[in-house]
Amino acid sequence: MPFVIIRNDITKVKADIIVNTANPEPVYGTGTDAAVYHAAGEQDLLEARKQIGRIAPGEARYTPAFRLPATYIIHTVGPGWIDGSHGEADTLRSCYRNALALARDLGAKSIAFPLIATGNYGFPKDLALKIALESFTSSLLSWPDVKIILVVYSKDSFVLSKNVVGDLETFIDDHYISENEANEMRTRWYEERRRRLFSNHTGEVSEGIPDQQTDESTFAEALMQMIWDRGMKEPDFYSRAGLTKQVFSKIRSHKDYQPSRNTAIALALHLDQEGTDRLLKKAGFALSRSSKFDLVIMYCIQQKTYDIGEVNSYLFEQCDRQLLNSK
Repeated sequence: MPFVIIRNDITKVKADIIVNTANPEPVYGTGTDAAVYHAAGEQDLLEARKQIGRIAPGEARYTPAFRLPATYIIHTVGPGWIDGSHGEADTLRSCYRNALALARDLGAKSIAFPLIATGNYGFPKDLALKIALESFTSSLLSWPDVKIILVVYSKDSFVLSKNVVGDLETFIDDHYISENEANEMRTRWYEERRRRLFSNHTGEVSEGIPDQQTDESTFAEALMQMIWDRGMKEPDFYSRAGLTKQVFSKIRSHKDYQPSRNTAIALALHLDQEGTDRLLKKAGFALSRSSKFDLVIMYCIQQKTYDIGEVNSYLFEQCDRQLLNSK
């Protein structure tokens, strides 16, 4: 999948390219920069960095990765936060845009980013996260085959807007039910379903049960019909769902394709509640109010939050899990 958020030390992440929040001058300091130099080999990396010279804020350059589990290191200089009125956000956007463009030129299939400029440079984490997700989404629309990894060292350093967190936690509190309650609901549902089937089999008409046509379409057929009915463009749809062109082509060309639960959810997110429920049922899944993961998905559907980057950020904040971890 093209985008994932993980909690790890970026120097231990396997990717074609590791992004470093660099100093403008060919020296290394503290934080992520120091960790990258130490893991790659200080002298080798410093010599390569000296050959580049000064890097202006927002620009991106690359060196070999040396001892890191990567091929290249992209060095980009983030903005020092002053008060937000000195072009800091635009400079940070340039960091992501230029690093992603350079990675594409280098033929990367995967690239790992830290949350740039949020350490010693003091950029507010919630705004930095918003800019990062916007940058990733924009890049994935034109470059869907790359895997982008956002690496945070600790969950405490990953901060969402307090308003969003408050709304999301309230939604979860209001809608969460225990596993015992969920089991009881499932039992009642199965008993009611058995009663209806028995009534239909014996020829009796069950009071209050509508006569519905059976929808025999497969998951893939239902998905394609929903895309066409809504006038959606396929590349936009599968890119925003965090799927590669190859995976989507497999779904489209195999009418009996059976998706993983997470792939089904990623695709179903772009529909309304009714469409989401229908598509998940086609895949043999359903969202449960006893699962915090599923409640986050329900919240995103209610709020019409379909961007996979944002969804992943909510999941990471609430569950320390990622949506896009399967194909």
